Amino acid sequence: MADFDLIVVGAGIVGTSAALWSRMRGLNVLLADPNPPGSGTSSGNACTIATYACLPTNDPSVLTGLPRLLFGTDSPLSVSWAHALRNPRWMLSFLANCRTGPSRRIAGDLAALLSAADAGLDPLIAEAGAGDLIVSRGQLNIWSTREGAKGAASGLALRRELGVPFRELSAAEALELEPNIRAPIARAVHYPGARHVRDPEELVRRLHARFVVLGGVWRQAAVERVRDLNDRVEVMLGGDTVTAGRVAIASGARSALIPGGGADRIPLGTERGYHLLFAGEADRVSRPVGWSEGGFYSVPMARGLRLAGTVEIASLDAPVNRRRLSYIARRGAEFLGPLPEPTSEWLGFRPTLPDSRPAIGASPGSPRILHAFGHQHLGLTTGGITGRIIADLAEGRQPNMDIAPFDPGRRYA
Repeated sequence: MADFDLIVVGAGIVGTSAALWSRMRGLNVLLADPNPPGSGTSSGNACTIATYACLPTNDPSVLTGLPRLLFGTDSPLSVSWAHALRNPRWMLSFLANCRTGPSRRIAGDLAALLSAADAGLDPLIAEAGAGDLIVSRGQLNIWSTREGAKGAASGLALRRELGVPFRELSAAEALELEPNIRAPIARAVHYPGARHVRDPEELVRRLHARFVVLGGVWRQAAVERVRDLNDRVEVMLGGDTVTAGRVAIASGARSALIPGGGADRIPLGTERGYHLLFAGEADRVSRPVGWSEGGFYSVPMARGLRLAGTVEIASLDAPVNRRRLSYIARRGAEFLGPLPEPTSEWLGFRPTLPDSRPAIGASPGSPRILHAFGHQHLGLTTGGITGRIIADLAEGRQPNMDIAPFDPGRRYA
């Protein structure tokens, strides 16, 4: 007989949501991570519950702009050419998914997952008493150039086709919402259904605390090995060996480093994201404001103003790219006017698969090992619904939505 019904590996927003959903269903759950809950990539995101964000990184414009991305230094998306040469299959798969047909299909799959995001996250927020951390003011996105405004048309049309609600604003209307914007406004869109979190790390801590209060078992220890024994799964962590009916791997970009977890069979890559924090500057904006030309969000949060975003495709162990941080600082000042020196800076690792879909479901190597990673920019948004799906699978029943597009064993190009 197994020691637990489910062991969840990884205490970010995805893993903690899976653990709490499963415990709320009455399962005997162990949650393990060598680091404190919510302290990894979940702590440094753009704080936005972005239910509108169905357009993938795989965009046709990446193909036309590839030389600039590989060799330029002034773009919100950068690619390490050395990393690309070391990982040609991942890069070729990523680029294949940038074609119009695949990109549109990915957007549809993500839109379906995002449509269930609130239903996955809201019960956890209520259960953990975390409603005070959630702000419902929507999200504003602006384009500053005529070229950018024109280029946004097809993406907005696709969002509308996929049922994403939004309202186009004039420059004056956008400035009425956010009068501190200093960049030109050629186009503006408000997504009323979006929300943001005042402190995403605190949100995960509260979910974790509620999990423990409900009788969940927490081990701050690294998982050293996972092994399928046919009738159960054996997990070695912190020098101990425990067993479970199922194991869920939810360790983000480090999921492939867990021996026996099966994620090493999947083309898991990393989008490195950066942020700068400016304490005492939170009143610069009143909601998340995305600047398309800059490639980052300005977000008011409990700790100050966070400028978060950009995408750097590079290896997990590459050093901090100071040019990315300088880029955010410079462009942030262009967007909102002069800023003081940042209080802190951060580099995080978004787990990314070459088709921008997460892996949610059984590992290709074992039906008892579940995968829940690869959420790239959408971990905070879709962590709750992923957790609910994992709880369904841990109970041995089918989720009430189609998860085939997120099958870890799918073709990635």
